[in-house]
Formats: sequence, C-alpha cells, structure tokens
Amino acid sequence: MLTEALRRLADERGGVIGVEPGLVIEPDESWTPVTDLLREPYSLLEELIGETAARWNAPRHVGAALFWKTYGYWHTLPMALGWALDGQVPIMRLADTWFKVSGAGVTIAATRVSWATGARAIAAALDESQRPLVQVISSMAKVGERTLWGSTAEAFAHPLTSIVPGDYMALLKEIGPPVDGLIEAVGDGYFRRTCCLWIVLPDVEPCGSCCVLRPPRRRPAV
Repeated sequence: MLTEALRRLADERGGVIGVEPGLVIEPDESWTPVTDLLREPYSLLEELIGETAARWNAPRHVGAALFWKTYGYWHTLPMALGWALDGQVPIMRLADTWFKVSGAGVTIAATRVSWATGARAIAAALDESQRPLVQVISSMAKVGERTLWGSTAEAFAHPLTSIVPGDYMALLKEIGPPVDGLIEAVGDGYFRRTCCLWIVLPDVEPCGSCCVLRPPRRRPAV
C-alpha cells in the first residue's frame, strides 16, 4: 500500500520525489551511504551544506537548516504515510540507508527495509537514523537542534494533511520528544513552533506553516 502511494506521488510530481517509491535499491555508483555523512571531518556533509547555502545565497547555518529540512522530510515521509495508511511503518536503519543528489534535493532509499507498527517504532527509528545527523549538523553549523527537529515534526504534519489524512498531532504526541510540541494545530492547518530559517533569505515569502504567521493567541476575558 505504501509503495503504491509513493509511486502515485512520484507520478504527480513528474518523478521529482526524494524517496525511491519502492524504498529498496541495489545501489550503483550514483548512490552514497548516509553513514559517509557522519565520517569525520564531515567533508561530504560540509559540501552538501555549502551547496545548499550557495543555491539560496544563504548563510552557512541557514544552508544547514534547509539541507536538513529536505533530508528529514524525505526520510520521515514514508514512516508518516505508512502509519496513516495501514499502520505498517518502514524502518530504514542508518547503516542501510543511501542517498543521492536529485531534483528533489536528495533522494533516499535503503538496501534493506524492515517493517514495524506504532509510534514507539517511529521514535526508535528517529533516534537511530536521524539523531546522529541532527547532532552533527547542529554542532558544525551552529544551528539549534530544536530548529532541526522542528523540520522533522513538520515532515509528519505536512504529508498527513496534504497526501493521506492522519491525526498528526496524536502521532507526534505518541512519538514524544524531540518532535512532540513543535507543531501546533490551528483551524484546518498547523504552524511550526520553530522556524526552518527559510524566511531569513532575501526576497522570499514565509512558508505557509511559519511560526511568524501564526495568529496571536487570544487572551481570556477577565
């Protein structure tokens, strides 16, 4: 069911999608192990952050945040959709995950995928496969971990409002830290409680979910 949904998404986007619809690949020379991003002195990760910053004429820390927003979204999306579709969550362990630069920013796949159910499995997957990258990016680019985790939190909210309906707020609460509390539902939509830093770029409009757009809370009548 999930791979069918991903193939439909790829068709709708003209093939520009950041995760292989079938999830599993036999990597050729165009693919790179994600573990290479964590190899000191982090030269490959630095290169990708630099390319992102140059593409948007952004400071380095903003390039880092935007790179993570892209990577984190596509790594998270299959778990969000699987949870909403039939409860079957694909787990791509860090050691099995590969990426390549693509029209979607990056495209992610794995040499092996396991399947699990429930928010606890998703929490464990985030801890194993995303936390090491978040920690390194935060440290090397001086961007807060909470900012980066906000992008992961939105990577649950966005597909569950735009692709497959799902109670993303309940899911985030079940997952718990570090993603719980970083998204706020307002009306039929949501707002982030952290900024992805896109708004600091020159001559851009804020994201529709940007915290700066959130309506002010009404104070209770005295």
